[in-house]
Amino acid sequence: MKIATIIVRVLLGALFLISSVTYFLNLVPQPELTGAMKTFNEGLDASFYLMPSVKVIELVCGIAFISGRFVPLASVLIFPIVVNIVGVHVFLAPEGLPVAIFVLTANLFLAYRKRDHYKGLFSIN
Repeated sequence: MKIATIIVRVLLGALFLISSVTYFLNLVPQPELTGAMKTFNEGLDASFYLMPSVKVIELVCGIAFISGRFVPLASVLIFPIVVNIVGVHVFLAPEGLPVAIFVLTANLFLAYRKRDHYKGLFSIN
Protein backbone atom coordinates (compact mmCIF):
# COMPACT_ATOMS: atom_id res chain seq x y z
CA MET A 1 0.00 0.00 0.00
CA LYS A 2 2.97 2.29 0.58
CA ILE A 3 4.02 2.02 -3.08
CA ALA A 4 0.45 2.80 -4.21
CA THR A 5 0.46 5.87 -1.98
CA ILE A 6 3.72 7.09 -3.49
CA ILE A 7 2.47 6.52 -7.03
CA VAL A 8 -0.83 8.34 -6.42
CA ARG A 9 0.94 11.17 -4.58
CA VAL A 10 3.46 11.72 -7.38
CA LEU A 11 0.84 11.50 -10.14
CA LEU A 12 -1.41 14.00 -8.37
CA GLY A 13 1.53 16.28 -7.67
CA ALA A 14 2.70 16.12 -11.28
CA LEU A 15 -0.80 16.94 -12.52
CA PHE A 16 -1.04 20.04 -10.33
CA LEU A 17 2.55 21.08 -11.02
CA ILE A 18 2.18 20.79 -14.80
CA SER A 19 -1.18 22.57 -14.70
CA SER A 20 0.21 25.54 -12.80
CA VAL A 21 3.44 25.80 -14.80
CA THR A 22 1.58 25.75 -18.13
CA TYR A 23 -0.74 28.48 -16.82
CA PHE A 24 2.05 30.79 -15.66
CA LEU A 25 4.30 30.24 -18.68
CA ASN A 26 1.35 30.21 -21.12
CA LEU A 27 2.66 27.04 -22.76
CA VAL A 28 -0.67 25.77 -24.06
CA PRO A 29 -3.03 28.00 -26.06
CA GLN A 30 -6.43 28.53 -24.45
CA PRO A 31 -9.10 26.52 -26.31
CA GLU A 32 -12.12 28.34 -27.68
CA LEU A 33 -14.88 28.10 -25.09
CA THR A 34 -18.62 28.36 -25.69
CA GLY A 35 -21.80 28.69 -23.69
CA ALA A 36 -21.84 28.50 -19.92
CA MET A 37 -18.18 27.50 -19.74
CA LYS A 38 -17.20 30.69 -21.59
CA THR A 39 -19.28 32.79 -19.19
CA PHE A 40 -17.76 31.02 -16.20
CA ASN A 41 -14.21 31.49 -17.52
CA GLU A 42 -14.84 35.17 -18.27
CA GLY A 43 -16.00 35.61 -14.67
CA LEU A 44 -12.82 34.03 -13.37
CA ASP A 45 -10.71 36.23 -15.63
CA ALA A 46 -12.62 39.35 -14.56
CA SER A 47 -11.68 38.79 -10.91
CA PHE A 48 -7.95 39.21 -11.77
CA TYR A 49 -6.72 37.55 -8.57
CA LEU A 50 -8.61 34.26 -8.40
CA MET A 51 -6.93 32.15 -11.08
CA PRO A 52 -3.38 33.23 -10.21
CA SER A 53 -4.14 32.45 -6.54
CA VAL A 54 -5.52 29.02 -7.43
CA LYS A 55 -2.53 28.26 -9.63
CA VAL A 56 -0.07 29.31 -6.89
CA ILE A 57 -1.83 26.96 -4.46
CA GLU A 58 -1.74 24.19 -7.09
CA LEU A 59 1.99 24.83 -7.62
CA VAL A 60 2.80 24.71 -3.90
CA CYS A 61 0.65 21.61 -3.33
CA GLY A 62 2.08 19.91 -6.42
CA ILE A 63 5.60 20.44 -5.08
CA ALA A 64 4.50 19.16 -1.67
CA PHE A 65 2.94 16.03 -3.17
CA ILE A 66 5.95 15.26 -5.35
CA SER A 67 8.46 15.87 -2.55
CA GLY A 68 6.41 13.95 0.01
CA ARG A 69 6.67 16.78 2.54
CA PHE A 70 3.61 18.42 4.11
CA VAL A 71 1.29 16.01 2.28
CA PRO A 72 -1.53 16.23 4.89
CA LEU A 73 -1.44 20.04 4.72
CA ALA A 74 -1.34 20.02 0.92
CA SER A 75 -4.26 17.61 0.80
CA VAL A 76 -6.39 19.90 2.99
CA LEU A 77 -5.27 23.04 1.16
CA ILE A 78 -6.05 21.66 -2.31
CA PHE A 79 -9.41 20.07 -1.40
CA PRO A 80 -11.62 23.16 -2.07
CA ILE A 81 -9.96 23.53 -5.46
CA VAL A 82 -10.58 19.84 -6.20
CA VAL A 83 -14.26 20.20 -5.27
CA ASN A 84 -14.55 23.12 -7.70
CA ILE A 85 -12.75 21.17 -10.43
CA VAL A 86 -15.28 18.36 -10.02
CA GLY A 87 -18.19 20.84 -9.95
CA VAL A 88 -17.08 22.53 -13.16
CA HIS A 89 -16.74 19.21 -14.94
CA VAL A 90 -20.04 17.84 -13.66
CA PHE A 91 -22.07 20.92 -14.59
CA LEU A 92 -20.19 22.74 -17.37
CA ALA A 93 -17.63 20.53 -19.12
CA PRO A 94 -18.42 16.82 -18.72
CA GLU A 95 -15.66 15.80 -21.15
CA GLY A 96 -13.10 16.42 -18.39
CA LEU A 97 -14.96 14.39 -15.78
CA PRO A 98 -12.61 11.36 -15.78
CA VAL A 99 -9.63 13.51 -14.82
CA ALA A 100 -11.71 15.35 -12.22
CA ILE A 101 -12.81 12.05 -10.67
CA PHE A 102 -9.19 10.87 -10.59
CA VAL A 103 -8.10 14.07 -8.83
CA LEU A 104 -10.90 13.77 -6.25
CA THR A 105 -10.29 10.06 -5.67
CA ALA A 106 -6.52 10.54 -5.40
CA ASN A 107 -6.89 13.38 -2.91
CA LEU A 108 -9.36 11.40 -0.79
CA PHE A 109 -7.04 8.38 -0.93
CA LEU A 110 -4.07 10.46 0.27
CA ALA A 111 -6.18 12.03 3.02
CA TYR A 112 -7.28 8.57 4.12
CA ARG A 113 -3.68 7.29 4.15
CA LYS A 114 -2.66 10.29 6.30
CA ARG A 115 -5.75 10.14 8.52
CA ASP A 116 -3.69 9.97 11.71
CA HIS A 117 -2.51 13.52 11.04
CA TYR A 118 -6.11 14.80 11.15
CA LYS A 119 -7.11 13.34 14.52
CA GLY A 120 -6.51 16.66 16.26
CA LEU A 121 -8.95 18.39 13.93
CA PHE A 122 -11.80 16.13 14.94
CA SER A 123 -11.18 15.73 18.67
CA ILE A 124 -13.53 17.31 21.19
CA ASN A 125 -11.84 18.74 24.25
